[in-house]
Amino acid sequence: MHAAVVVFPGSNCDRDLAVAFERAGARVTMVWHKDTSMPEGVDIIAVPGGFSFGDYLRCGAIAANSPICQSVKAHADKGGYVLGVCNGFQILTETRVLPGTLLRNAGLKYICRAVPLIVSTADSPFTCGYEAGQTITVPIAHHDGNYHADAETLAALKAEDRVAFRYGVNPNGSADDIAGILSENRRVLGMMPHPERMSEAAHGGTDGAAMFTGLVRQLENA
Repeated sequence: MHAAVVVFPGSNCDRDLAVAFERAGARVTMVWHKDTSMPEGVDIIAVPGGFSFGDYLRCGAIAANSPICQSVKAHADKGGYVLGVCNGFQILTETRVLPGTLLRNAGLKYICRAVPLIVSTADSPFTCGYEAGQTITVPIAHHDGNYHADAETLAALKAEDRVAFRYGVNPNGSADDIAGILSENRRVLGMMPHPERMSEAAHGGTDGAAMFTGLVRQLENA
């Protein structure tokens, strides 16, 4: 499986994502934000966490207008797989690849700690390595992780089983405790917690590793 990891000025989790994919058996190419196309044969695009462009204007707003994001959106529009983590999730909402938006945390403070996550569905390539209802521990590190959408969107996400993860204890005020959501075709995942930071024992836990190994296995067998 070939994964492309996008790099923006201010990204700080791009290498972590690359290592997590490589440990799961994928080949990884790093792609600069000013590039206008993806490498040939890319199976999944990963948009990493960090503080792209210093989070000026609005988190992810400047990055969403980078040349490479047209290719990210085109990849998603044609049914390609995309993973957006933290700032990557914010970018995917800014490009309208995923619905909703990420607001300032309800407590108006930056939060950086490991939190319990409930796997809301195992019916996706990203969550197939888990069981629905399973609780895992994954770190968060964000100031603007409060997921918000209108009532119609929230109802659709619930009815279509598109909430991938919910917080066991809501740290930021997110609607319906949402920590991650799937696209309508279930091939795009945006999530605020960082599974790549909990993908090997040296990190203090391996609960994030199943996402990458399950994803690689699914795509290789597709």
